[in-house]
Amino acid sequence: MSIEHVSSSSYASSGFSNRMGWGTRPALLLIDVCKAYFVPSNVSPLSLLDNPAAASAPDSMRRLVFAAREGNVPVIWSRVEYTEPDMADAGLFWNKAKVLDVWKRGDERSLAGLLDGLEPDASDVVVVKKFASAFFGTGLDTKLKALDIDTLVICGVSTSGCVRATTLDSMQHGFRPMVVASACGDRTQEIQNANLFDLDAKYADVVAEEDAVGRLRKGW
Repeated sequence: MSIEHVSSSSYASSGFSNRMGWGTRPALLLIDVCKAYFVPSNVSPLSLLDNPAAASAPDSMRRLVFAAREGNVPVIWSRVEYTEPDMADAGLFWNKAKVLDVWKRGDERSLAGLLDGLEPDASDVVVVKKFASAFFGTGLDTKLKALDIDTLVICGVSTSGCVRATTLDSMQHGFRPMVVASACGDRTQEIQNANLFDLDAKYADVVAEEDAVGRLRKGW
């Protein structure tokens, strides 16, 4: 079930779900794309592979990266890393989610590793974060403004967590968030649909891959 099939009459009649629209200087932002989400659940507690739509998200992400490179559009990656032995740098987040230790530096599970075809180039921006939003405590806002970016094409994992938090902060920092539904994933499709619906109603434009690919390929 897609967000188009969710009843939205009450939202529309109340003034929600308007189109924000594209700017003219997009960048592609990939949130926390790593092996932790795309290996079997007996290997990683963060695995999304039980949801077939989420399992296919990396293919959509690869097409977005290829289009951005074709259009010479900036590509930005976020990744999580913790360095304190007791996970103190995860703050209160650690109290809620003990699975965060998959990103502890030196963790022998190596779940922070990259996926084939989804590796940063030397010219890309890589943001290291400790919390859900790629903006929180990272300087991402400054980097984007220095590049004169006005639109962020957002994809990655998970939709209800770091994608959602980053999308909200993108809007609040004045960047137009365009969330590519097929290039995001979550544990269940129900969670995916609910979060995409809510983001599209209030904080972002949820867009099709084809639209995003065309915009990225066109460049600035």
